[in-house]
Amino acid sequence: GTRGTTAPGLPYVEEFIAPAGNWLLGGDLEVLKPIKYNDGLDHYRLSPKQLRKEFDRRQADAVFAFQLRNPVHNGHALLMNDTRRRLLEMGYKNPILLLHPLGGFTKADDVPLDVRMEQHSKVLEDGVLDPETTIVAVFPSPMHYAGPTEVQWHAKARVNAGANFYIVGRDPAGMGHPTEKRDLYDPDHGKKVLSMAPGLEKLNILPFRVAAYDTVAKKMAFFDPSRSKDFLFISGTKMRTYARTGENPPDGFMCPGGWEVLVKHYERLQAEEATPAAVSA
Repeated sequence: GTRGTTAPGLPYVEEFIAPAGNWLLGGDLEVLKPIKYNDGLDHYRLSPKQLRKEFDRRQADAVFAFQLRNPVHNGHALLMNDTRRRLLEMGYKNPILLLHPLGGFTKADDVPLDVRMEQHSKVLEDGVLDPETTIVAVFPSPMHYAGPTEVQWHAKARVNAGANFYIVGRDPAGMGHPTEKRDLYDPDHGKKVLSMAPGLEKLNILPFRVAAYDTVAKKMAFFDPSRSKDFLFISGTKMRTYARTGENPPDGFMCPGGWEVLVKHYERLQAEEATPAAVSA
């Protein structure tokens, strides 16, 4: 089916699909008014119509979308700022970035949405991304971890919102195989599928340039294979481990304000986990 495996351990399947029983309903959905979550983040949940209106208000002549489910580090920012530079070189006058974090279900070890949104706001406050040319909005879809099938939904939803450029990385919407030591999907299939998918002819796919921590320049930089030993790759898992253990990442990995948000989140988690043990003792 969608994921190419029936192995146990697929997050969305185990959380929602398997417990639903033998029948699942599908079809058109008629929504009479916007859904409110009342979690303090509703002002970020802009509809496609609202996003298009905001792009018009800012007089955007190009919109490039970036989806993520992790906090923004300086490698992400490098990629987004470099994309804007490339669009300006192509002749666009006012390219606008749609920073569109996924706001629905994510795996238990992913950073929660409210923490991510606070972190994203610090990235703009610290000037890592320019608030004048960046729109931050929540994409309320759940994360299915369904690889090349799911990435078509991600891309088409952004077309509906007015984007005409979409940044796609390695293994989009992917994850490790739940029972085998390999990726669940071919890491290049997402990009290939998007280049062939019906309905995406007007969307320009921008390949994700790989950024890593340059230990010589002491900042995030695009990976240079000719001096690969100088680069340190810090995965999402490694980043969360740093924050959880109170260890600082290398200088230049993330803006200080954004990093502080993550550290405080994990301190709160550890305090909550320690409380029941203290009571039982």
